[in-house]
Amino acid sequence: MIDVLLGLQWGDEGKGKIVDYLAEKYDIIARFQGGPNAGHTLYVNGKKVVLRTIPSGVFQPHCLNLIGNGVVIDPVSLQQEITQLIPLQPDVVKRLFISHRAHLILPTHRALDAASEAAKGEDKIGSTLKGIGPAYMDKTGRNGLRIGDILSKNFKEKYNKLTQKHVQMLRQYGQEIDWAAWEQPFFEACEYIRELQIVNSEYWINNHLKAGKRVLAEGAQGSMLDIDYGTYPFVTSSNTTAAGVCNGLGVAPSTIGEVYGITKAYCTRVGSGPFPTELNDATGEELRKVGNEFGAVTGRSRRCGWIDLVALKYTVMLSGVTKLIVTKADVMDNFNPVKAAVAYIADGKETKEFPYDLCDMTIEPVYESFAGWDVPIGTCTQYSDVPQVFKDYVRFVEQYLETKIAYISNGTGRDHLLSIP
Repeated sequence: MIDVLLGLQWGDEGKGKIVDYLAEKYDIIARFQGGPNAGHTLYVNGKKVVLRTIPSGVFQPHCLNLIGNGVVIDPVSLQQEITQLIPLQPDVVKRLFISHRAHLILPTHRALDAASEAAKGEDKIGSTLKGIGPAYMDKTGRNGLRIGDILSKNFKEKYNKLTQKHVQMLRQYGQEIDWAAWEQPFFEACEYIRELQIVNSEYWINNHLKAGKRVLAEGAQGSMLDIDYGTYPFVTSSNTTAAGVCNGLGVAPSTIGEVYGITKAYCTRVGSGPFPTELNDATGEELRKVGNEFGAVTGRSRRCGWIDLVALKYTVMLSGVTKLIVTKADVMDNFNPVKAAVAYIADGKETKEFPYDLCDMTIEPVYESFAGWDVPIGTCTQYSDVPQVFKDYVRFVEQYLETKIAYISNGTGRDHLLSIP
């Protein structure tokens, strides 16, 4: 069976730490979508490590790690990531497998990303400018290059053909971007990747499933950034919900088992787009400070607000979450009261359904308030240690979401995780 772990908000929910914790029970960790805009942060022996493309099972010596066909890969970024990991995990290359069908991010994709975002002006999407959107556009437009093309004799010819198309598009934007300076590192990285374990991943993973191996599919970004169900158009370019696992790895729906959904104890968002519970005040600034809410890859400060149970119930429904994991509960030690949005006033009408288009609506959250807890959650080593007021809060969230909370993360370390009986 394949269990799934994904974020339920706008990303940055703490997926990397949870995958690292759960990975001990699995034989294979597989990334099924996204690109190097992911920033999965792990703390290993007190050292902070940020993974962008490589699955978060890399620090479990027994785990194989697969980059699936649903991922878009920047060869330069991937080579840099592997190089940085080798001193920490010398066998990382032996345990890493890459799908033939994963699409490549070209230098001109990065240039197009920057040009497109600049042309939007005040309507910027908030792209990380890593070429991910344009790479996915070429994928769906049937123009893209894939990892398997690196092995082709006429790879350079294919590359030049696609690049010339991109050059014409850049002229339309009227942007001067020196993408040619990125070509040499790109081709050097492609040569490096040629020597890695490139596989027919759909057969590879299904054969492992037939052999009884346990697989954990690792999502990137968050469910509210899903291309179909997120806050469109301020979304990513892939399916970030559990539905993306089947396409992103080449497996049947019947293989899906548990679905772990990750949410912070509050909400954050990077870049543009609607955010109903955002706090543009001292409380929001305190959340950002205490939670250290700055992007692991981009360094950008995150917008902060109270937890949004309306949006959370929506994403729990979309992916069929069976086990919920709440991260950064210790950050809420500093707040009294603690608030949670339980409904919206959308264009004057109260609703508990997530609206089709938040961008063209006036949304006002309806909050439920909870007393703060006098015992810091961060000091607790087991769930029985937490104060009753916190347990009451957890119970309310479970009842609202109609989903069991399996774990509470109360710190950055591997051991900072409380299992709820």
